[in-house]
Amino acid sequence: MNNPWTEIKLDDYENHMQLQSVFQLQAMNSLMYDQIYHYPVSSVMILGIAGGNGLNHINTNKIKKVFGVDINKNYLDMCVERYSALGDIFQPINVDLTNPKLILPQTDLVIANLLLEYIGYDCFQRLIKGSMPKYVSCVIQINDDNGFISDSPYLKAFDRLSEVHHQMDTTALSNTMKGIGYDLSYTIEKHLPNGKKLVRLDYK
Repeated sequence: MNNPWTEIKLDDYENHMQLQSVFQLQAMNSLMYDQIYHYPVSSVMILGIAGGNGLNHINTNKIKKVFGVDINKNYLDMCVERYSALGDIFQPINVDLTNPKLILPQTDLVIANLLLEYIGYDCFQRLIKGSMPKYVSCVIQINDDNGFISDSPYLKAFDRLSEVHHQMDTTALSNTMKGIGYDLSYTIEKHLPNGKKLVRLDYK
């Protein structure tokens, strides 16, 4: 069966994420600025890039290569269209991250925001071990009792995500990363209007 993310329209996803009651698109954009410039890097890979939220922060005088990885080709096409000014600096990669034979390009920094929930710890560990970036920055969502998707008019679009969703835990993630030689170097929390929170964890 195909991955649910190949069926979700970008408009539905982004309209849901930017609702004032959800506020994740805005929060993620703010978090991504610091993720990109927190460390001395010139190449970045963004896993699960969707419509390119955060690419507006790319300073081409500092960042020389950005790989955007997603399973949905329509999302990547929109990234190219929206951020055409990046030119050859931005390279879309249309792959299924759960493919056990996949090896990603080597970069200084890997960013994985709200992605681990849909690929799991073991898959993420394998991907990082294969590319061995200097730094890894993740954002995971810690849920309240109302489930992992906030209530919204777009809820129907996400019906199948429960098929691939994994509950996240900060300690389990750090133990997973430690297993391949990465230590937790930075963490910060951002609370959302609906009672959920985003937790950023960086490893090096």
